[in-house]
Amino acid sequence: MTIQHKPWGGRFEEATDAFVEAFTASVDFDKRLAAHDIRGSIAHATMLQRLGLLTPQELAAIVNGLEAIAGEIEAGSFPWSVHLEDVHMNIEARLTERIGEAGKKLHTGRSRNDQVATDVRLYLRSEIDRICGQIRSLQMALVDLAEREADTIMPGFTHLQVAQPITFGHHLMAWYEMLSRDYDRLCDCRKRLNVMPLGAAALAGSSFPLDRDYTAALLDFVRPAANSLDAVSDRDFAIEFAACASLVLMHLSRFSEELILWTSAQFGFVDLPDAFCTGSSIMPQKKNPDVPELVRGKSARVFGHLFALLTLMKSQPLAYNKDNQEDKEPLFDTVDTLSGCLRAFSDMMPHVRPNRAAMYASAQKGYATATDLADYLVRRGTAFRDAHEIVGKAVRLGIETGRDLAAIPLEELQVLSGAIGPDVYDVLTLEGSVAARSHIGGTAPECVRKAVAEARVRLAGLREA
Repeated sequence: MTIQHKPWGGRFEEATDAFVEAFTASVDFDKRLAAHDIRGSIAHATMLQRLGLLTPQELAAIVNGLEAIAGEIEAGSFPWSVHLEDVHMNIEARLTERIGEAGKKLHTGRSRNDQVATDVRLYLRSEIDRICGQIRSLQMALVDLAEREADTIMPGFTHLQVAQPITFGHHLMAWYEMLSRDYDRLCDCRKRLNVMPLGAAALAGSSFPLDRDYTAALLDFVRPAANSLDAVSDRDFAIEFAACASLVLMHLSRFSEELILWTSAQFGFVDLPDAFCTGSSIMPQKKNPDVPELVRGKSARVFGHLFALLTLMKSQPLAYNKDNQEDKEPLFDTVDTLSGCLRAFSDMMPHVRPNRAAMYASAQKGYATATDLADYLVRRGTAFRDAHEIVGKAVRLGIETGRDLAAIPLEELQVLSGAIGPDVYDVLTLEGSVAARSHIGGTAPECVRKAVAEARVRLAGLREA
């Protein structure tokens, strides 16, 4: 292709160096914006015709041509060319080839700067909607499992040491709550990105009397961007999305870590479906939790994209710079990685099988009901710090004699405190311990079921919204 065939080639006398042409091209990755680019172009052309800058016949030709191009792209027959640099020039050149002079008028009143900023916002808005749907699906899988396991007792941990007995359903609902915050953050991100750059042109706006409010309405933006310089150079929305995605992946990584621990022989709390595990090429007994491990690893990938985008933008003067071309690959990969991890978990969680006996046996270790004994003493009039010391001595007695608190005879406990009566064993059982925590946010089975019911109502409302 000669320089004359470049859409911007009028000012140049020499053809672009072949390496530079390939080095600066973005079409290999930004062509995923094609559908959004076409939608933005149709809206822009509709606005131009409304202003009298296009005839109705020219608008019809442009719209029909762009829709035909969308069909070619969907069918895989579109002739993408690196010589045309990016998705925008490829589509515009193809449009002119199809419909002639009218195609050359499409770019009136806009620049690739505001065009790409609009395309990326349209793309990311759509992807956030899809990802929020995936989060809801995973939350529903967690809620279903939590309801089934509302009575299943397991040890709760601090410092990865047995702390207090909880229910498996309560633990799963903690994961649900993390994802609820992730969902809300993505919704907030969507609100801020839903502002239209189109009409900002290269950086200063257009000398044509563009009706930006009309175009924004056509594209379902809440309003046009207020400042043309900021409109074309802002990538806050991409950085914010990467930050939101990083938090989701951080949470999924924490879920993964627990599943990896729980599937080990040392815990044996859960079994993952075979379809989500792999074996060893040398050790025939192995069943490796590869999906959780890979999700845990992919969190690092997304964290890196967040830092890359921050670094990309930190020294850029206003307005648009070619550096901004580098925003797309980390953004696209963040979308793909997050979506893939959410799908993996959504598909896997309904098939996770808890080992209730192993969970219960583990909760019996580590003197998990020690706090319940302290609370019992407080209710009997003992100051908490004194109760803490008494229970510490009871635990030491248990360690020295190899007995759990519930196995220590009443007379030995009463040596430590006369406030202890026969009813103490009601609080030293695992069932009594979890049942006692029946306030909002507690681990009691009735609280888990209430939390599940409230979650179902919220998820149903999110689907309707």
